[in-house]
Amino acid sequence: MRERKVSALIVLGTVFCFGSLALLQKLHFDFGLLFGPCGMKQRTGLPCPTCGMTTSVLAFARGEVFLAFYVQPAAAFLCSLLVAGAFFAFLAGVFGVYFSIFDRVLATVRIRDVMVGLLVVLAAGWAVTLARALAAQT
Repeated sequence: MRERKVSALIVLGTVFCFGSLALLQKLHFDFGLLFGPCGMKQRTGLPCPTCGMTTSVLAFARGEVFLAFYVQPAAAFLCSLLVAGAFFAFLAGVFGVYFSIFDRVLATVRIRDVMVGLLVVLAAGWAVTLARALAAQT
């Protein structure tokens, strides 16, 4: 029963986050008020590793998945992982389907491995946005 409650919280949290972002965009909320312009881009003209993350997440929340991957692939990939996790949590919470493979994976994966994976995803996304910015300059 505990797994179902945790699963429900994961699903509700994910739906709440993306739903709130979509609603705020419909209300024309200016996310630039929360996140100022990129200092690295202002100084060097090149994007930082997180440039485009907000735009990508907002596009993902609107359902424009391809645009999200184009703007910042790392952010869209992480959003996709979040949605996939919510889908599996939905299956576990509503239908009681429990995936024992997650126990085995979580037992072997260490925090260091997760951090390295996130850094690799971030570096790959930065490489794409950096290549795009350099190509636009020439």
